[in-house]
Amino acid sequence: MPPIEGGGTEIRLKSNEPLISVIVPVYNGQDYLADCIDSIENQTYRNLEVIIVNDGSTDQTSAVCDSLQMVYHNVRTLTLDDRGVSAARNAGIEAAEGALVTFVDADDRIRSDMIKILYDCMIGTQSDVAGCRFFLWRNEDEWEQMAGMCARSTKVSAVQTETYDAGAYLKKELLCGNSRCWSKLYRREIMEKVRFREQLTIGEDMLFLVQILPYIKRIVETTYTGYGYYQNPSGAINRDFTPRYMDQITCWQLAREEILRMDVSLDPQVTALWIVGIMLTAGKIAMLDAADRRDHEKYIGICRENLKEAMKISGAYGKLSVGYRVKAAIFRVFPHLYLWLYHFHK
Repeated sequence: MPPIEGGGTEIRLKSNEPLISVIVPVYNGQDYLADCIDSIENQTYRNLEVIIVNDGSTDQTSAVCDSLQMVYHNVRTLTLDDRGVSAARNAGIEAAEGALVTFVDADDRIRSDMIKILYDCMIGTQSDVAGCRFFLWRNEDEWEQMAGMCARSTKVSAVQTETYDAGAYLKKELLCGNSRCWSKLYRREIMEKVRFREQLTIGEDMLFLVQILPYIKRIVETTYTGYGYYQNPSGAINRDFTPRYMDQITCWQLAREEILRMDVSLDPQVTALWIVGIMLTAGKIAMLDAADRRDHEKYIGICRENLKEAMKISGAYGKLSVGYRVKAAIFRVFPHLYLWLYHFHK
């Protein structure tokens, strides 16, 4: 493997392109995994290893993995027993041999020059992490349309970059919505210090990014749009409420603790995002029918208690949009009325 050097302040290529590990966690992905891997194999950056982590799939995903390993010499598969996406990504990190690492979810795809552009931006700015923008798609026509539109846009104007130190990235990117672990390229050294928090399945990537910040000197973000995020109707974010949705609240609680150790002045902003997470979770519960809502009374109570605690933080309520202020005020005092109104409205 051609090494890179730098210790966080300098990355210097010694010979040719270093190996990049692409980690692809998958659960029941028989219908879209092959297209995802094809998009990775079609990259203009050629020195790649692809690690598929099959996390307890019960469909034909295993057979698809076997087929892909026969087609592509650089694909290998790890098998876990349904331990969750965080454990799957961690297993991929442990197995990775690349000097750099990136993540692609199995139902997504990437444009053919994404990894090359991220790599060039990382080297050009001597950064520890390089990230790009993403677009949404729901079917093959939208994939072709959006990928083509992004390609034409890239040709018209050169890719612009913005380089941050960890503190600036936290304020200007992560707390403003750029909290995804995918669409980013990481130096391997970062992965040796931090892992995804296992058993967490919603918000786990945001928490991971918060936890790597103390080990980062520079992060570069680009205006290039290279990652295609599939709006999977059966994806976790679109499913009915289950207790796992409470992870969203837990992740913001844990992230808040980490962030306050870095900058206590950010408490109102972080707590406002915690409140948003609480209200999104409450909204999921609200979409259940009345009988199921009664069965989940415990989680309604947890949401309400978290909201009461969060609204005690000075300045947090004022950071919310008007809509979330109204929602939080009603749910805090009349939680069941709020859930009924939300269910009726939706």
